[in-house]
Amino acid sequence: MTDFSADDTVCGEHRRRHRLSQMFSDMATRAEGTVTLGHIRDMMGHRAFAPLLTLFAAFNLMPLPPGTSLILGIPLLIVSAQMAFGTRKPWLPNFIARRSISAEQFRTVTDWIVPRLMRVERMVKPRYWPFWRRRGERIVGIAALILATCITLPIPLGNWLPAFATALLGLSLTQRDGILFALGTVVAIVSLGIIAGIIGTAGAAAQVVMGWL
Repeated sequence: MTDFSADDTVCGEHRRRHRLSQMFSDMATRAEGTVTLGHIRDMMGHRAFAPLLTLFAAFNLMPLPPGTSLILGIPLLIVSAQMAFGTRKPWLPNFIARRSISAEQFRTVTDWIVPRLMRVERMVKPRYWPFWRRRGERIVGIAALILATCITLPIPLGNWLPAFATALLGLSLTQRDGILFALGTVVAIVSLGIIAGIIGTAGAAAQVVMGWL
């Protein structure tokens, strides 16, 4: 099991000032043995909703075998639902919190995520944040819950754009960037429109086939 120490869980305020890319890099550097999702949550501190949302969304952006979005979408559903309902501390059920990967696998994941995250972070900063206190967390949670539901749907390549929108919204929340929030909202609306179109087209095609039969 990884040797994240109590001191590493530390300083929630200090960690929140770090960029997510640096946080994930530090976690990967210190990881040994196995890394569980529960450890990742604990490393991010009590206000880990936005980092967890961004991380789980990033998992769904990785080139993985078809069908994995159903599994990877579940943590997103759980985290975003807690945000939407105003829960103060992130909670994961044991069957998810205990899911683990080796330290090397974790480093492989972060090696894919961190460079892409750094490119986005160069353009992100606190500005024009439209929400007061925790209201933004709940708004982002509601949007992410809708998007996470779409991610779990068995639509070929249908999870990428909602996951990208979720990652943008999560990152906007970590830095209180209103411009990035607006961009994430636009991407979310476009992704929902595309998915609605796909479902509508599939439904119409099914009706035509049933008519022929």
